Amino acid sequence: MMQERARQILSPSARSDVPPFMVMDVIAAATRVEAAGHHVVHMEVGQPAAPAPRTAIEAARKALDGPLRYTEALGFTSLRARIARHYGEAYKVDLDPARVIVTTGSSAGFILSFLAMFEPGDRVGIANPGYPPYRHILKALGCEPVLIETNEATRWAVTPDAVMAVHRQKPLAGLLVASPANPTGTMMRPAALADLIAMADAENIRFISDEIYHGLDYAFPAETALRLSSNALVINSFSKYFCMTGWRIGWIVAPEPLVRPIERLQGNLAISVPTLSQIAAEAAFDGRNEMDGVKYGYEDNRQILIDGLPKAGLDKFLPVDGAFYLYANVSRFSDDSYDFAKRMLEEAHVAATPGVDFDPIDGRHYLRFCYAQSQADMHAAVQRIGEWLAKR
Repeated sequence: MMQERARQILSPSARSDVPPFMVMDVIAAATRVEAAGHHVVHMEVGQPAAPAPRTAIEAARKALDGPLRYTEALGFTSLRARIARHYGEAYKVDLDPARVIVTTGSSAGFILSFLAMFEPGDRVGIANPGYPPYRHILKALGCEPVLIETNEATRWAVTPDAVMAVHRQKPLAGLLVASPANPTGTMMRPAALADLIAMADAENIRFISDEIYHGLDYAFPAETALRLSSNALVINSFSKYFCMTGWRIGWIVAPEPLVRPIERLQGNLAISVPTLSQIAAEAAFDGRNEMDGVKYGYEDNRQILIDGLPKAGLDKFLPVDGAFYLYANVSRFSDDSYDFAKRMLEEAHVAATPGVDFDPIDGRHYLRFCYAQSQADMHAAVQRIGEWLAKR
């Protein structure tokens, strides 16, 4: 009786019933394979192998000699100004620093933005395939994630027609788009992004642009939504281009009416972003030459996979425009990408993420490969996969 009552009291909320982020399960499985004495090529997690810029590390070291106190909820004034200056340098956008909000990685940026923009029950469109925590966070906050299918004809990008088809059935309150995208690595042409944002503005659909892979563009320059609409909200991060995943620092550029609501939420939920990370992030902008060198390494890795995977047997993959991902079709070998990834890890010692993490509809046919590690690892992965598939 007492145990049953305790179970009722301690039962988790319905909103906590979200799927796990599967890539974390792959990491755990890869760790077990390594513990058994095998060398694993890690292509499962979207994490740069390179460290943060030297300028950021040195600034953090110096800061450790002094007190690390709370900062303003919006972040250091100087960091917000430096982020705003970045938009002028990179995109020729004149941005008011007052619109910049520093966050604990892009993850906190999504949570704060969703809380500020949407009510429980609101429908928010996201691309399919797409980054899993989009839909998981929305569900946990009581919103309804709505998958919008993409296809080869549109370069795997969301189109106004696809959004309107969903919107006419039942109105959307918001639309979230990433370019470069995770897991596909594909990008939207500037004109296509402009058309999508114009449609969203015309239909009163709130637009969120995930730009955390900006700076890692190879096919053509990435466009920021800030150039296209004053209503768009942009989320970015120091994790990818600046190689600062563990520092957990990102930012939002919000339309002016949303700044104060997000500030109130941040002050209550987190007080402020870690001070040490803010100091390092501001200094990271002075390390762009170093980070561009890292990007050139990704381009080399990208070419190794583009050239090598077809010879290994994986000859169907989406355009590899940006970020550091290649999304490959494995249906020639399996209709179960989870099982395929599991076997590839156990038998070839190459870790990749099954597409079912990103696409609950057709993801069973795909694997995501991250090419942010060394060139030696990329060559080893291609060789191991080729030898393994030849035996199947």
